[in-house]
Amino acid sequence: MKKITTQRTRTSKAKQRAHLTFRMNVLFLTIFILFTMLIFRLGYLQIVKGEEYTSLLARTEEVPVNTSVPRGRIFDTEGRILVDNKAERAITYTKMQTTKAEEMWTIAEQLALLIEKDDKSITKSDLQDYWLRKNSENIYVNVSEEERKAIQDNDELTNSEKTSQINRLIREAIPQEDLDSFSKEDREIIAIYREMASGYALSPQIIKGEDVTAEEFARVSERLGELKGVNTTTDWRRVRNSNLAILGTTTLPKEGIPRSSLNHYLARDYSRNDRVGRSYVEQQYEEILQGQKSVVKNITDGKGRVIDTQTVYEGDPGKDIVLSIDTEVQARLEEVVTNRLLEMKRDVGTQHLDRMFFTLMDPNTGEIIAMVGKILRRDAETQEFARDPETGSYIVDDYAFGTFTTAYEAGSTVKAGTLLTGYRENAINVGDSKVDEPIFIAQDRPKSSVFNRSGRIPMNDLTALERSSNVYMFKTAFTLAGETYQPRESVNFNFDAFDKLRNGYAQLGLGVPTGIDLPGEVAGYSDPTQDSAGKLLDLSIGQYDTYTPLQLTQFISTIANGGKRLKPHVVKEIREPSESGERLGALSMEVKPQVLNVLENTQREINHVREGMRRVYQGSQGTARGAFNGFKYNGAGKTGTAETFAYDPVRKRMFETVTLTHVGFAPFDNPSIAYSTLIPWASTRDDYTTNSSTPLTRELVDAYFEILEKRRAEQIEEDLHPTIKPSLNQLQVDEEDEQ
Repeated sequence: MKKITTQRTRTSKAKQRAHLTFRMNVLFLTIFILFTMLIFRLGYLQIVKGEEYTSLLARTEEVPVNTSVPRGRIFDTEGRILVDNKAERAITYTKMQTTKAEEMWTIAEQLALLIEKDDKSITKSDLQDYWLRKNSENIYVNVSEEERKAIQDNDELTNSEKTSQINRLIREAIPQEDLDSFSKEDREIIAIYREMASGYALSPQIIKGEDVTAEEFARVSERLGELKGVNTTTDWRRVRNSNLAILGTTTLPKEGIPRSSLNHYLARDYSRNDRVGRSYVEQQYEEILQGQKSVVKNITDGKGRVIDTQTVYEGDPGKDIVLSIDTEVQARLEEVVTNRLLEMKRDVGTQHLDRMFFTLMDPNTGEIIAMVGKILRRDAETQEFARDPETGSYIVDDYAFGTFTTAYEAGSTVKAGTLLTGYRENAINVGDSKVDEPIFIAQDRPKSSVFNRSGRIPMNDLTALERSSNVYMFKTAFTLAGETYQPRESVNFNFDAFDKLRNGYAQLGLGVPTGIDLPGEVAGYSDPTQDSAGKLLDLSIGQYDTYTPLQLTQFISTIANGGKRLKPHVVKEIREPSESGERLGALSMEVKPQVLNVLENTQREINHVREGMRRVYQGSQGTARGAFNGFKYNGAGKTGTAETFAYDPVRKRMFETVTLTHVGFAPFDNPSIAYSTLIPWASTRDDYTTNSSTPLTRELVDAYFEILEKRRAEQIEEDLHPTIKPSLNQLQVDEEDEQ
């Protein structure tokens, strides 16, 4: 029995040891797996997610601060400065996240002893805030217990609503004489506090940035150690040296970001009180001109309170922009257009004439050389044309942006597009002849060419362009629609015919956005529901849809360069800020030509249309021969007249008018410029006598080449860093004065 017991005991102990060993192995394996998982997790966090978490940490610790860095300047193509920055002394205040209102009031009181502050901006609410502070121990002095109790006992109100209503009651009960009793010193304190409170944490707010005297600047600088958050610095104001409207404007720091764009800019690390571009070049190139803010790191204590800030990145001024616009050319052409507009207003039948446009573009690059728009100012109340009180002359304003934000019927200038569409759709062939004769559709009034109201004149496509045949285009439209013209029979064209013609125009740039690098462009108007025969015929001669002046320039540029529709642009280069102040900075980016589409026509067809346009200038029956006779630059173009309607804001009704247009390019063999002139509502139909847009165009083109030849004679050599030149005029428009 003893032996059996011993054997059993040994067996039991062996099992226990084996079980213990197994459990230990499982424990060690589990620990090993856990450590392995931990190591992999740490590796994942450090290697895979490390950059993301580092970025998140930086986002909480490093904050972009709205320091006043100079905004990028704007130059013309010759290096003339158009928009500059004016440095001025400024006193700023930056509050922390933990700053209390009472601390700010104390600093405002101290600052009021050191500086003069205009109090015009303070409101009744600001005065009430100050009264509540001064009477903090007796704010209910003007409110009865019954009034407060009525609000407190109203069970329909939440606690926050009750507090809000009591607060409103207290404010409304403050006697006006108490608010009016504040001294000049009190009002200065209120004005300073108002500026301090309007800023955001860690965002310097300008307390006084205009007319800070040297004495004020020195007094505050000496006491910066006592004035927590206050600093003396340099602010920058925007100054325009040109009245060219497309330069655009910026908001003022006190306005900050427009509400409509707030989310867009806040997502890009802007502050609410940042100065931003409001329109045109300033708006379009905002993120290039803006510059980079400085970045500071917050140093906090154990309770998360900011005790210090350290500058991580000093910030950079904005980059400079060089426009393709030549302001010498621009100024000369503006003078011509202004004089002609005022001269035409003296003619009979021009009571609706109020504007005039001319655009000049390089057809090989898309660069806008000049963008001229002039408009007569109207009195805001009477809507009558305003006159200078001293000279009695009409007041003319810049309206360059109207070249891409307004659209008009273009008349016969679109006929080259009608022919190119006809070729492409196999409605006509190069050299086809047709009979020019009055067109009769059912009971409608006859439609005819201006030069042929009753006869029958055979002509080919070249002569049709040279003499501006309406009928040739009408018959092309008939074929394009799959119809045959039969005198005095009714006909209905389907929408497909309209689409074909409009698509053909769109390839040339008519009726579609040009892609100009400026905001606010319109495409013009077309009625997608109209399919009557008469409207298709009108469309084929530019009497139906509307186009912008810039679209006409892109249209003729596409024909001039052989079929490439280029995106027009006013910005030529982006440069680093100038280091010397005498020469432009290093080239950062050059805007390259951008082809939007290529015509689906053969080069033979395009060249054939170009030849027809050359005959407009040089042919024996060319409609522009009279004005362009002797034109030594061997150009080509097309004239246009559109019967239109103008709305008279004084009489509040529509009137029948005539709009005049002209498109062209030069020199013919190797075009360097493409241009368009548009004079909306130039005359009433009864008093219309001549196409004045054509001689005006000749004068404008001659003025351009005259300036060009003068420069060639001076043999100005190009430089990688052109010299900065002053503006051509002495105009200086400060952003505050302008707005």
